[in-house]
Amino acid sequence: MGELRVAVIVSRTPLEELDREPFLVDTRAQHAMCARWAEAKGYAVVRQLLLYRLRPDHGGVWRDVDAGLVDVFVAASERVLDRAFTSVPGFLAECGRRGVRLETVGLAEPRYDAAMKAEVHRRL
Repeated sequence: MGELRVAVIVSRTPLEELDREPFLVDTRAQHAMCARWAEAKGYAVVRQLLLYRLRPDHGGVWRDVDAGLVDVFVAASERVLDRAFTSVPGFLAECGRRGVRLETVGLAEPRYDAAMKAEVHRRL
């Protein structure tokens, strides 16, 4: 069997929440954390899904799974999943129904100082 293909789930939390929730706003840091996780396991990141409060059964989430292009979803943390979907239990149920694994990296989120927040703000 070839390497597993991963779709990274990142939250598109609004910029207005940068001071309160910098990691949830910082899609680049979320993706990088997931990409390092996938690389360490020998998996290939093939998609990035930028989501905010999406229904778990939304067709855009499942298009690549249905096409046989994605084997595993990964998110940096449960907090990211909470922002990405309207219902994490619903998404877990949908993953089970479709036979797709969901993983979370589970590493500590970076601590953001003023300079890091400013960099995220400039990027967005």
